[in-house]
Amino acid sequence: MKERSSFSGKLGFILAAAGSAVGLGNIWRFPYLAAKYGGGIFVLIYLILVLTFGYTMIMAESAIGRKTRKSPVGAFAHFGHSLPFKLGGWINAIIPMLIVPYYSVIGGWVFKYLVEYLKGNIQGVADGKYFQSFISNGGNVEFWFLMFSLITLLVIFGGVQNGIEKVSKIMMPILVLLAFLVAGYSITRPGALAGVKYFLVPDFKHFSLMTVVTAMGQMFYSLSIAMGILITFGSYMKKDMDIEEAATHVEIFDTIIALLAGLMIIPAVFVFSSGDLQALNAGPSLMFITIPKVFAQMGFGRIAGIMFFMLVLLAALTSSIALSESVVSTFEDELGWDRKRATVITGVIVVVLGSLSSLGFSSLSFIQVLGMGILDFFDFITNSIMMPIAAMACCLLVVRVITIDGIAQEIQQSSQFKRRPVFNVMIKYICPIFITVILISSILNVLGIISM
Repeated sequence: MKERSSFSGKLGFILAAAGSAVGLGNIWRFPYLAAKYGGGIFVLIYLILVLTFGYTMIMAESAIGRKTRKSPVGAFAHFGHSLPFKLGGWINAIIPMLIVPYYSVIGGWVFKYLVEYLKGNIQGVADGKYFQSFISNGGNVEFWFLMFSLITLLVIFGGVQNGIEKVSKIMMPILVLLAFLVAGYSITRPGALAGVKYFLVPDFKHFSLMTVVTAMGQMFYSLSIAMGILITFGSYMKKDMDIEEAATHVEIFDTIIALLAGLMIIPAVFVFSSGDLQALNAGPSLMFITIPKVFAQMGFGRIAGIMFFMLVLLAALTSSIALSESVVSTFEDELGWDRKRATVITGVIVVVLGSLSSLGFSSLSFIQVLGMGILDFFDFITNSIMMPIAAMACCLLVVRVITIDGIAQEIQQSSQFKRRPVFNVMIKYICPIFITVILISSILNVLGIISM
């Protein structure tokens, strides 16, 4: 039997897991949602959820991975071979297979913008029509998508220690440094402190039920929960690695980057829109239209743009690498392939499905599913439907099959498990309720019954 790959130590796991959590959702989705749903009160609720719900799911998935030494399919099958176990494992495994392709398309957009800033085209990208013109050019979008995908696959090809771990140890410190630099530049602009105050100081008059639901959804997606990543990375953990300490560091990393993203974007947009929060639109428009306009009006806007899009590119790459590794690990475990073959086949899947998304704004724009384009549909089906189901499967596996004591025994081989009372209550009662709320609200939102 082939010896399983492993991280060289705690730092490797922490940086790789933090890299998986820190992605595009932190950079543009968190600031937008924070601005829309009450600023400081949203941030406060988000932090509470990260320390409870997020902590619980990180611990559960990492422990399952380390206990079984398998990627998601094998991890679930370890406890039974009936249909529910197979479905639970495969849904965790399929999610990253569907996310990586369209995620890489967006990563390609970021790559393109970084190159434009490096070339000095600061006014060109600030033109409101530039982004639409770019994504409508299928060949151009395809090229940048393939460049981004190639970088991801080259890292994966290098393996766990020589690829993922080594690159994470380089990328993550640079990413954090850039985040501090861009945030520092943003909050020192004249008039920016009003935006900082709105973002960081809780005001309970802005509280609503949707604040909680939305913060819950953002935390859920931000921490790479229910994507098979943490089960896979957990399977690479050595038995003497402190799972709880590692989980705490992932929480800290993810939260710091989310807060810095808010400090990068909200004060800057606040200043240049005269306090109009409507300027913080959702989706690609914030990162690819609004922010370039802000940079075009700033002193040293080109430098700020380079740093910002370099930061976003690194965040996109670390998440893409983690997602791709989960796919490769599944192929290695379930089909007996070596890393080279598994990486090549993963690349084929990424190119085929990603090309559908990259051309979904040009030659394939006529394809609509539930009123959504191809990229938006892949995003909806994975994030809003499959991930809550995968998380629920994980909770049920822990509570009904492994048992909480069984998970605790695995964790306590190397950890004190100081927050076990929180874990016990969350995994048994609160997490399933939260997951159900996320699933139902996401479906109602896409049906237009509620607005999120």
